[in-house]
Amino acid sequence: MSAEAEEHAHETVESAVRAQLSKALGGVRGMIEAAVPTIAFTITWIAREDLRLSLIVSISLAVLLLLVRLVQRSTPQFVINSLIGIAIGAFFASRSGDARAYFLPGILWNAGYAVAMFISIVSRWPVVGFLIGSVTGDPTAWHKDAGIVRLCTRLTWLLMIPCIVRVAVQLPVYLYGGDEAVAALGITKILMGWPLQVAALGAMVWVLGRGRTPIKPSVA
Repeated sequence: MSAEAEEHAHETVESAVRAQLSKALGGVRGMIEAAVPTIAFTITWIAREDLRLSLIVSISLAVLLLLVRLVQRSTPQFVINSLIGIAIGAFFASRSGDARAYFLPGILWNAGYAVAMFISIVSRWPVVGFLIGSVTGDPTAWHKDAGIVRLCTRLTWLLMIPCIVRVAVQLPVYLYGGDEAVAALGITKILMGWPLQVAALGAMVWVLGRGRTPIKPSVA
């Protein structure tokens, strides 16, 4: 769908953001595909405490999910994103010989994402606003409308909160968790992965459902 057609399909900021968020997260299937390799790594580690075997099982499942996507001729984007993250985690863990390091890239990613979103908020260029730009074809026109900026700021806060919570919980476990850290990190990553994201999206849907902001920025 062209940017012009997509703009006509969404008359309000709220409908456009809902549609773009759904695309960005890959729906229920995308979130499950992101969680399965981590679940496999954690279960295998708890059962065997074998780093190499845990990595093999995790990566193999991610590759299998990718092959299924390719056979079905559906978009492999979300599985590829997950596979890249798993590969980076596997590299960290294999290089250090410490299974905890498998989870370090995810912690760093959430921290970096939270910082980037916070900077976008304080600079009054909230990242969610660029979802509007992707619909209108003009990446910055939305910034002319103070109402849209306020709405996108609230939505960006809601996107940022899960990242902050993950870092606040997982980083101390990673640093001070001792022998039980791997299992604890796996469990917290699963519990704070898609369930926390779904909760944040639920809050965003509630915010979006309360208003009907025209997608065309007002001209001063």
